[in-house]
Amino acid sequence: MAKMTRRDFVKTSAKGVALASIPFVFRVNPLKAFEGPVAESRNLSDYYTHFGVNEDVIRQVMAAALEKGGDYCDVYFEHAMSNMVALEDDLVNQASSDVAFGVGIRVVEGDQTGYSFTEEITPESMKLAAKTAANIANQTKTAPPQKLKLHNAPEYYQVDQPWQDVGIDQKIPCLQKINEKMRQADSRIIKTQVYFLDYTSWILVANSTGRIACDYRPMTRVYALCTAEQDGRKEENYESYGGRRGLERYSDEFIDHLAATAVRKTIDLFEAVPMQGGEMEVVLAPGNAGIILHEAIGHGMEADYTRKGESLFADKIGKPVAESFVSIVDDGTLPYHRGSINVDDEGNDTQRTYLVKDGILLTYMHDYISSRHYGIAPTGNGRRQSFRHVPIPRMTNTFMLNGPHTREEIIASVKKGLYAEAFTNGEVNIGPGDFTFYLKSGYLIEDGKMTRPVKDVNIIGNGPDVLTKMVMVGNDMLVKESAGTCGKAGQSCPVTDGLPTTKVSSITVGGSSS
Repeated sequence: MAKMTRRDFVKTSAKGVALASIPFVFRVNPLKAFEGPVAESRNLSDYYTHFGVNEDVIRQVMAAALEKGGDYCDVYFEHAMSNMVALEDDLVNQASSDVAFGVGIRVVEGDQTGYSFTEEITPESMKLAAKTAANIANQTKTAPPQKLKLHNAPEYYQVDQPWQDVGIDQKIPCLQKINEKMRQADSRIIKTQVYFLDYTSWILVANSTGRIACDYRPMTRVYALCTAEQDGRKEENYESYGGRRGLERYSDEFIDHLAATAVRKTIDLFEAVPMQGGEMEVVLAPGNAGIILHEAIGHGMEADYTRKGESLFADKIGKPVAESFVSIVDDGTLPYHRGSINVDDEGNDTQRTYLVKDGILLTYMHDYISSRHYGIAPTGNGRRQSFRHVPIPRMTNTFMLNGPHTREEIIASVKKGLYAEAFTNGEVNIGPGDFTFYLKSGYLIEDGKMTRPVKDVNIIGNGPDVLTKMVMVGNDMLVKESAGTCGKAGQSCPVTDGLPTTKVSSITVGGSSS
């Protein structure tokens, strides 16, 4: 079987890279490095051909990784292509493309990890990287890697128009439509920006227990931003979308909604008033407000933090952590959502994992190392940013399930408080769960009714404490198809989050005075 070196790969990719200097209007398929398996393909031979390897080569690499007695090893092949196009005030003003191609090799000895990667997918380079990773171990016993068997996983995202087949000439009309819709929505709009991103990756992961899995992963993100002016005052806001979809997602109906929401959020700010701060009831809106669930609560349920005793949830398994109507799951199987994966980056099935059920903490999110530590099966949460990074426990789509209340009765129960629609610029101390979030969109609640938009507001609290203060949970759960990216340990991963309308009995709100 012919091997593809980094040099060969760059040569093959040159037609995409060279287009960086060609005017936009002449571009078609600006980055089409080399033909990979089709989106629907789970044919292992296609992936072997794509990466220029076979089972014998992979097992030889793993044997080198285990030559000093490691307990376990895996190899992670990745080819990823990403593109970005931006439009500002009717003109395309930015474009970029990136290609990543390589393999990461991990050796585990106890709780310790040795890791190395190479962009040269040749037997020589991979064995050299494997020997580097092997240095974490120091045992006389060795165990040969098992014969590889393909693990067939479910398919949670199929696209009609894969991004590797879509040229920039097909993307720019989408940006122009979004731009035009924002401009037409309100005469006060004076500036617009649209950022359009797509991402395609193929991964192949094999481990020394004999499992091998492959996955095709499409992704798209779009940001629609606008600035409005009224009586000399300017306000700006945005709407975004992200998901594992192809070009078919950008229908006229979708574009209309995206643009209208961005404009509505911006125009609302002209009516926004400063809010007096203090301790008060806060109603979290369905969907976007789920970032609090993710940041302030979800991270504390990732098993690397609990295993090291750094999370306040580390000793809470089997104990009540919330009201009996609160249930929280992490679910990587939601069709087309940004946080979904067919298999995780260790080759394990993703799944719906009940973290909290009926108020009781049931389990954590696990990768290979933490699941072995706790003596349970992995939950499909072993994720990594790229072949250059080691997998760690990470969330996928994390959300709260429906409760017994309605949105109307929740809002009606608040005498004076805050309705939090969307947050931005949050900071979280994961161990204790302390957080601060800036409110991007929100409203006053006065005498059981939502009244005026508010501005210059943040909320300050503690995640585990807020979880105990969720006193009403609605029946309108929403996991928005958002553009969320989670940063942890120097790595970024796509995620989504959500919740129903939820009332928290008391949170510190920072406003005009507090």
